[in-house]
Amino acid sequence: MWALIFTFMLIKSMQGDKMKFVIVDDDHKIIRILESIIQNSTLGEVVGVCHEGRKAMEMVSELEPDIVLIDLLMPEVDGIAIVTAIQSLSRVPKCIMISQVTNKTMISKAYESGIEFFINKPINRNEVSKVIEKVTEKIDLENKFEIMGKMFRKNENIVEKPKEDPLRSIKLIFSKLGIMGEKGTEDILTICVYMLENDQSSFDFKVKDICKKLSDNPKAMEQRLRRAINKGLINLANIGIEDYMNEIFLAYSNSLYDFQNVKAEMDYIRGKRNAGGKISIRRFIENIILLK
Repeated sequence: MWALIFTFMLIKSMQGDKMKFVIVDDDHKIIRILESIIQNSTLGEVVGVCHEGRKAMEMVSELEPDIVLIDLLMPEVDGIAIVTAIQSLSRVPKCIMISQVTNKTMISKAYESGIEFFINKPINRNEVSKVIEKVTEKIDLENKFEIMGKMFRKNENIVEKPKEDPLRSIKLIFSKLGIMGEKGTEDILTICVYMLENDQSSFDFKVKDICKKLSDNPKAMEQRLRRAINKGLINLANIGIEDYMNEIFLAYSNSLYDFQNVKAEMDYIRGKRNAGGKISIRRFIENIILLK
């Protein structure tokens, strides 16, 4: 009981924690603008700034920020190389790339390297604030799920968690992906509700095991899940082909799906590949719970 109380107190205290930022840009004016946005919008604290790509990795490793704002076109070492290197750290921050580059191939490589969002220069203060808020919300959710998951794995039957209705927000995501009519979406909802109602961590499950618990024909259920999620991948890829900066494409191409596979599906639709991208049922369900 006391362990649960401590967990909820810890999660509540996390809501007041300030996000720590590192800004990497060779333009001093841009750094000042970003510092101003973060400070004036009370988004967090800038703990470090870096004007050289070679020093960025060392600074991020040392300061352990929550979010790194980074330019793509840096001297000596570009932003993509820095973001790629950051992924090898023991504590990986979220990366937001801000650049004047509009080349779709370069933007695609940036997402593949591990960034959360790509923002075009010139800087729009409202856009930067909204993107940071979205990334901050994702960090908070991931932290809470991690803490809850650890506690419930140790104390499986501590207390019944107040039930919430997750269906509306999840259905909205289905609608945006154009898969609301797919049979597999009902199966996804069933799994999400089961996991939430049973306080099961989204980071500690096997799709086959849950299908066995929830269906008399688990193989058929898994096939429906796969078809629905794959249809979402196809629809998302088509959105990206039409508008690379579309809000739906940016929100889900690197969360519900792996961006590299979304890009592969886009290339397949364009006739540049013989096969499309792959999907992960587990990744989709994990992240749709976080995003709900």
